[in-house]
Amino acid sequence: MRIISGKYKGHPLVAFKADHVRPTTDRVKETQFNKLMGYTEEARVLDLFCGTGNLGLEALSRGAQHVIFVDASKQSLQITQKNIEKLKIPRDQFRIHNEDVLKFLKVYKGDAFDLIFIDPPFTEKMAHEVMEALSQSVAFGPQTLITIESQRKERIEDRYGDLQRYDSREFGDKILSFFSKKEDNTINE
Repeated sequence: MRIISGKYKGHPLVAFKADHVRPTTDRVKETQFNKLMGYTEEARVLDLFCGTGNLGLEALSRGAQHVIFVDASKQSLQITQKNIEKLKIPRDQFRIHNEDVLKFLKVYKGDAFDLIFIDPPFTEKMAHEVMEALSQSVAFGPQTLITIESQRKERIEDRYGDLQRYDSREFGDKILSFFSKKEDNTINE
């Protein structure tokens, strides 16, 4: 794993041994960020099920203003913290929350994020449940763009409340879906 573009381009992330983490591959990450090109600069980012911090760190490398990393696994957050330290990310550019993602979405009271990355554990098959929770949260607003990774056979709808899928890409057994507020589905292919 490495940072693929931006300020930290080419920097490898820490090696780890954790059965519960399956990081986003460089190929998926590159597709994801190419689709979001122009939206990461100065963005406020939420990285749910952050695992190694791979997606949030890529966003910071590409000019994001601030990232909140959320994961219930202390082991995952230790890996994220090591990656933050390795890249020497300034303290004012991130926060780490050791919390269940569904609970975080339910109690979150701050401003809406510009970008939300969701990569639930592949063993849990909870993409549908997370999208339902997100659709009820103030974490997203009219300009928020959301990406979520799910398994091919996992349930994920095209709409969740005001959120609508505007694109999806398939990578083997994984689907990368892009969501935004219904009336704001104007992202170019």
